[in-house]
Amino acid sequence: MKYWEQYDKATFLPCLPFDHSFLSISHPSSSVHISVLKDELSRNSSEVTEFILLGFRTPPELQILLFLVFLVIYVVIVVGNVSMIAVIKMDSRLQTPMYFFLRNLSYLDVCYSTVIAPKTLANILTNEKKISYNSCAAQFFFFALFVTTEGFLLAVMAFDRFSAICSPLLYPVHMSQKVCVQLVTGSYICGCINSMIQTGFTFSLRFCQENRLDHFFCDVPALIKISCVDTFVNQIVLFVLSAVIIITTTTIILVSYGYILSTVLKIPSTQGRSKTFSTCGSHIAVVSLFYGSVFFMYAQPGAISSPQQNKIVAVFYTLIIPMLNPLIYSLRNRDVKDAMKRILCGTWSSL
Repeated sequence: MKYWEQYDKATFLPCLPFDHSFLSISHPSSSVHISVLKDELSRNSSEVTEFILLGFRTPPELQILLFLVFLVIYVVIVVGNVSMIAVIKMDSRLQTPMYFFLRNLSYLDVCYSTVIAPKTLANILTNEKKISYNSCAAQFFFFALFVTTEGFLLAVMAFDRFSAICSPLLYPVHMSQKVCVQLVTGSYICGCINSMIQTGFTFSLRFCQENRLDHFFCDVPALIKISCVDTFVNQIVLFVLSAVIIITTTTIILVSYGYILSTVLKIPSTQGRSKTFSTCGSHIAVVSLFYGSVFFMYAQPGAISSPQQNKIVAVFYTLIIPMLNPLIYSLRNRDVKDAMKRILCGTWSSL
């Protein structure tokens, strides 16, 4: 008798995690059993097909109030920015590079707030706060595209102010229509490159069982937090890309305003200095709000440690800033206010 036949199969087999056919490796059906086993293990660790956006953990009685607040903010965003686009488009006196960039800024504000707000509003009122895997990837891609593009566009707008103030005679050459289109296109290209890299790295992660995102939209920190694999590389990529983008664009902005400040201080009259600074005041306010919140959210290694804090900051730069931008530019800009008056007066007289 062969030595392995001395063991009692009845007592030996229960110690094995699989059925007895697994022992018959030479059996024709053994490969089938192994394949089934692999499929079962794969199903047990399968990646998720949808995510649950936990959103804001507010009491049920405050859900309607939260919905109304977000709805009012989104309506103001759309009305304010669309009005800004229309005013700049309709008034011939605003057909300058500065307002060409401002029109594109308003367009970006509408786009990336629209990527976030409608889904957020729907989830506030529903019990099932689900978003499919593909929809989550698409939401993040377009959000990253528009936000990154806006960062580069703000740097372009600083360079435009530098050219207008420091080189007024060469300004028509430096900021011709062709150059303006190229600068805006370049901003979109940079935004698209960053968005593709971030989306590719983030959605190459595995999400095994946990599919609850402690956020109100699909963002990198929340997605990294629930991944079931090592995310060290993803965190480094997020930090490095964000740092490169912020350092590059803020350097352009700071250098531009450094030259602007040096030029303005050489103007003899106080009124002239004040008038020159007023053309930059709105842009400085918008830059401070945007870069302050984005830096706090992405350009620090500990950015993914506090979900509640991240959600508050995310509300600020996804909804509050797009709402404030048209108000800042319209209230602080005399040309825009005059253009609105001319359009309203013209519309009223035609009626």
